[in-house]
Amino acid sequence: MTRTKDLIHLADTYGAHNYHPLDVVIERAEGIWVWDAEGKKYLDCLSAYSALNQGHRHPKILAAMMEQAGRVTLTSRAFHNDQMGPFLRELTQACGAEMALPMNTGAEAVETAIKACRKWGYRIKGIPDGQAEIIVCSNNFHGRTTTIVGFSSDEQYRAGFGPFTPGFVMVPYGDLAAFERAITPATAGFLVEPIQGEGGVVLPPDGYLRGTYELCRKNRVLWMDDEIQTGFGRTGRMFCYEWEGIEKPDVLILGKALGGGIYPVSAILASREVLGVFQPGDHGSTFGGNPLACAIARAALRVIAEEDLVGRSAEMGAYFLETLRAIRSQHVCEVRGRGLLIGVEIRRESGPARAFCERLRDLGVLCKETHEQVIRFAPPLVIRREDIDWIVERVTKVLA
Repeated sequence: MTRTKDLIHLADTYGAHNYHPLDVVIERAEGIWVWDAEGKKYLDCLSAYSALNQGHRHPKILAAMMEQAGRVTLTSRAFHNDQMGPFLRELTQACGAEMALPMNTGAEAVETAIKACRKWGYRIKGIPDGQAEIIVCSNNFHGRTTTIVGFSSDEQYRAGFGPFTPGFVMVPYGDLAAFERAITPATAGFLVEPIQGEGGVVLPPDGYLRGTYELCRKNRVLWMDDEIQTGFGRTGRMFCYEWEGIEKPDVLILGKALGGGIYPVSAILASREVLGVFQPGDHGSTFGGNPLACAIARAALRVIAEEDLVGRSAEMGAYFLETLRAIRSQHVCEVRGRGLLIGVEIRRESGPARAFCERLRDLGVLCKETHEQVIRFAPPLVIRREDIDWIVERVTKVLA
């Protein structure tokens, strides 16, 4: 038995089978590259679902982690620490927000946004207690908690986990008229992904996000933008909502790349009116805002700015899209995306996308299918043009 097979056997034997990973065991990583247990080299085209925008083991982020780990790693929010204040100032300034609330995972940030929205609805908007509604979109993916899967339209995400939390109204993604019809005096917020990454790299029609934003302004509804996967340069803008000229969300939900691919860091950002609804004891987290997380996130933000990863994503993403669209293949029905978040949709008659991902793995390209028929390409933003050419050469072989 090879070392890879032995390690996979251990994971399958002692771990719950809640994932279906490709048969590759990553042992080492640097930049855009990873190596498996046998020493084979691969180009990472998934970036841990966009948590690795800065690349694997970025030296400046690693250095910040090591320096902070040598001093103090965890205090809990029972006490102040010397990293959180500077981190919150730098994060709010980078995002144009008044306040931030730090958490750990993306799902925790979404739960935090839901709680803030509901409390704002009761305390500020005046919705009768227990009646607040949040509008969500079909085909959404905002996390895996029981509350969040309860407003998913994917039956697998829901099956066996009910009963679910009430208070969510689902509308078709991209249908502005349906969104407008769903608004009532009890509507507190609208939770939306500017691109549905897990849903298959689905882009809404031009003007949809702007239209929902304006309707939220008109009806005093919080526009809550989930940029956990699309944020920090992934789509060729610092945040994806900027593509439609939106000034700023009422609630901005962040995670993944905020931790620089090293540590889980998430946050929601909003006005003082919204985040001011929280009082001591209303919400919290043992690890949220810990000094190690804050130091890492500060370094992650600096790398994005200093290396112009937003501009690089815009340039390399346009080139990647262009070269992928130039491939002539009977298996492909659409290539879509923004920046370095790209989906190649495989025709159903050609079989599931997983088989294509497995063939790409054999050629040294690591990517993963989403929603059965879509190959998602989302390499670290530090990728170069010659690396994209290397990927496309292999994609062409597989799609041919």
